Amino acid sequence: MKKVYVFLADGFEEIEGLAVVDLLRRADIEVRTVSISNDDFVTGSHNIVVKCDTLFQEESFEDAQMLVLPGGMPGTKSLQEHEGLGKLLLKFHEDKKWLVAICAAPSVLGHYGILQGERAVCFPGFEDKLHGATIGERKVEVSHHIITSKGMGTAIDFGLMIIAKLRSEEVSRQVKDSILYEK
Repeated sequence: MKKVYVFLADGFEEIEGLAVVDLLRRADIEVRTVSISNDDFVTGSHNIVVKCDTLFQEESFEDAQMLVLPGGMPGTKSLQEHEGLGKLLLKFHEDKKWLVAICAAPSVLGHYGILQGERAVCFPGFEDKLHGATIGERKVEVSHHIITSKGMGTAIDFGLMIIAKLRSEEVSRQVKDSILYEK
């Protein structure tokens, strides 16, 4: 079974990372949280400690169908500086596999040139880091194999869009209804 990997670094925005994990698991999508440090435990930007499912160096990611980057600071900066993750993102882009990022994290995709010619959104103030992208207006933008979203307040919309793309619009709607979410 293909998996979704959510990459966590100290200083990640907890809701952006964990809401996605929660929603995808409700949709029966296999999700693994990945620490990019040498520790299973990652501390979010609001001092919530999360035990990740795996460490970056323990995975081959051969079974991955999607890579997810939550925002938050300094988590986003750490994601961008992780050499192995950078290589993985570029390989996924080359293979046209799903790359998704929210809040400040689309800037990581911009840093690697992945957003060139794509439509993307991010947390206000990071637009200049989306190198080559056309800045969209929606809460969540889908452009080919890339999904981006604006921030913590759009995390549920972001998660539901991921479900729609990996499973179906119907499953996304079922999850939305089950959590009593109204737009």
